Amino acid sequence: MTKIVIKKKIKSFNKIISVDSDKSLSIRSLLIGSQSYGLCKIKNLSKSGDILSTISGLKKLGVKIFFKNKICYLYGSGLSGFNYKKNILINAGNSGTFARLLLGLIIKTPYKIKLVGDDSLSKRDFKRIADPLKEFGAKFELRNKNNLPLKVIGSEYLKPINYFEKRGSAQCKSSVILAALNTPGKTTIYAKKSRDHTELFLKYLKLPIKVIKKKKYDKIEISGEHQFKSFDYEIPGDVSSSAFFIVLTLLSKNSKLKIKNVNVNPTRIGFIKIINKMGANVKFINKRNIYGENLADICVRSQNNFKPINCPVELNSNAIDEFLIIFLLAAKASGISSFKKLEELNKKESPRLKLASKILKKIGVKVKSGPASIKIFGNPKFTVNKKILINNYYKDHRIFMTSIIAALCLGGKWTIEDKDSHVSSFPSFLSILKKIGYRF
Repeated sequence: MTKIVIKKKIKSFNKIISVDSDKSLSIRSLLIGSQSYGLCKIKNLSKSGDILSTISGLKKLGVKIFFKNKICYLYGSGLSGFNYKKNILINAGNSGTFARLLLGLIIKTPYKIKLVGDDSLSKRDFKRIADPLKEFGAKFELRNKNNLPLKVIGSEYLKPINYFEKRGSAQCKSSVILAALNTPGKTTIYAKKSRDHTELFLKYLKLPIKVIKKKKYDKIEISGEHQFKSFDYEIPGDVSSSAFFIVLTLLSKNSKLKIKNVNVNPTRIGFIKIINKMGANVKFINKRNIYGENLADICVRSQNNFKPINCPVELNSNAIDEFLIIFLLAAKASGISSFKKLEELNKKESPRLKLASKILKKIGVKVKSGPASIKIFGNPKFTVNKKILINNYYKDHRIFMTSIIAALCLGGKWTIEDKDSHVSSFPSFLSILKKIGYRF
């Protein structure tokens, strides 16, 4: 078993870094590119395990993909252009985004396709995807009626649907949007607010998608079976990956950091809004808009005082991947922070809310938690002065990386097992820490 041992805090730093490419946009560029006609050129594609799983899966469907001079080239054969064969098996690895979005694209398959994933992904809910896709006309066989492995067989006669997405799940919404691309007629989606990369991507390609923004939901209309040409696209840095280094800087002494060329899409920066409410004062500079996405450089410096927060639930869906690192900041705030309606957090790569409560208690933070809520009793002077072992966390990449940041900021002697867990989403995480100045 691989592990990392951390015995001392990180020293002061003043650095400029770049983080790995946005994983959500990397996966979408490949999947949407597979539906285009011609040669797509994708620059700065993420090299994470989830992206490698996406490429491998698309190749099994007949999509030609190769790299040259660090650029990904993909040949699309248009809508309904996959080369379906008998007995196709696709392994999505740890990637819920790839697995769920792909299902929307293969609902015309004339042969059964089997979709599998690793132990973590196999425990996640796929009924939430299968149910709306069945309405288009596809058929699904799921383990325990809910999980992977699953088998899907499509229909040649798809019909448009009306779909109500009530969870704030961008994956569910996007899977239905991609299914609608291959379906005649107009599909209408009423979606709780969530990240909107798929909608912006299709607007950039001038596809017939209409988004009407309401106060609590978006109404999305997609007209299907409109072929589109290949495209060039450059992937910016990932704001979720940036979150670890933002909190590292905030909680370190006399430190300053700039993170270059990050995607700061308004539906992805709930994390920034939350920690700024706590007094973090994270700033965006060099703002610009490319392909419909907002980009900026992120600037942050050390601070000593953080306010507790009663976190607004309307920010939950825009910060769902960053709550672990937010909880770490709350542990150093001057008072009690409350977070509610986080049931989706236990449906990620691990039961994250339960594990967060367990780990915080282990290191000495007072916590009160329920099935979908947590109260963290913060202390600005809190440090760790004992041995900490982090293990049995389902190899969840975000728990691994949050534990590393906690060890570097709080002190103590930490042993964190399953060192390679971060490779699925952020392979350069440890090397960036070395650039900042830490030696493991």
